[in-house]
Amino acid sequence: MHAMLLIALYAFAGAAATGLAGACVLRLIRRRSLTASLAVVAAVGVVAMLAGTLAVAWAMFLSPHDLSVVTTVVAMAAVVSLATALMMGRWVVARSRELTDAARSFGDGGAFAAPNGPATAELESLSRELAATSARLADSRERERALEASRRELVAWISHDLRTPLAGLRAMAEALEDGVAADPDRYLKQIRAEVERLNDMVGDLFELSRIHAGTLSLSLARISLYDLVGDALAGADPLAREHGVRLVGERVEPVPVEVDGREMSRVLGNLLVNAIRRTPADGTVAIAAERTDEGVVLSVTDGCGGIPEEDLPRVFDTGWRGTDARTPPAGAGLGLAIVRGIVEAHRGRAAVRNIPGGCRFEVTLPTAR
Repeated sequence: MHAMLLIALYAFAGAAATGLAGACVLRLIRRRSLTASLAVVAAVGVVAMLAGTLAVAWAMFLSPHDLSVVTTVVAMAAVVSLATALMMGRWVVARSRELTDAARSFGDGGAFAAPNGPATAELESLSRELAATSARLADSRERERALEASRRELVAWISHDLRTPLAGLRAMAEALEDGVAADPDRYLKQIRAEVERLNDMVGDLFELSRIHAGTLSLSLARISLYDLVGDALAGADPLAREHGVRLVGERVEPVPVEVDGREMSRVLGNLLVNAIRRTPADGTVAIAAERTDEGVVLSVTDGCGGIPEEDLPRVFDTGWRGTDARTPPAGAGLGLAIVRGIVEAHRGRAAVRNIPGGCRFEVTLPTAR
């Protein structure tokens, strides 16, 4: 029993020394190829066995013949182990290089295509993650292209909408200055109206910039939907009368909500103005407010005849004005983008859908606690 303990002790000492040396070598070559690391691991196992055997032989527990036999067996095992480690390492490295080349393709703007052939569980998991990342990057690039197109469209329309009133203001100012205006009071009223319009456009741009920059600050207060809708209807009534459109408030429940009254009034005002301008004379614009399982829903229904299905996903995009709204008073296409930004700042959502004869804009807000 005592002899066996000594053999175990000497074998452990020799193997431990080999393992420590192998760990140091692995640390030194940690930035090298995986093939080298696998070769070191295989060599450590074989050399540890050989070191333990030599330690036992040094203590004279083995005869010279037995030592030569064990050494020969260990040497053969070392050759096979190193060859296997090198083959495994080269296979894993080749698979890693294929993944690197595939990842480089979607980094340059392409799509990731996983290499064919078997792979280890870790490399297969990495391949799936790269494929998911490639899909997210493609979606992001698509959104960026759509946003850039929307910005270019907005700049073109804003330039057009600014040029028209500025040209009119300049012409009227020159007429007043030269004293050739037949009715100066009418010119002054027209100048004031154009200035108000420009001021509203600049205000919309400033509001949209705050929304996009994430600096829109809300002063939340508990407000009844009944009061909110009533104020919006009163504010939009003059425009509705001018266009010959009936305003109807139906199913307006006195449900409390926690919102910024000023910003939410702007949301309802934009929706009502948009609906009134696109509803023909003698048409009806209806606003409703009710509680649902998803929260509080505010809806504005118009008689515009509906929106083309292909345009529905773009309705709330910055600068979108539809195919029939290229000139004032359609605006610069900012109203609905501002609506979505303010609603999302309230942790709600804005949506639109077609109904017979028109469309319905819906704003869903969280229920007040």
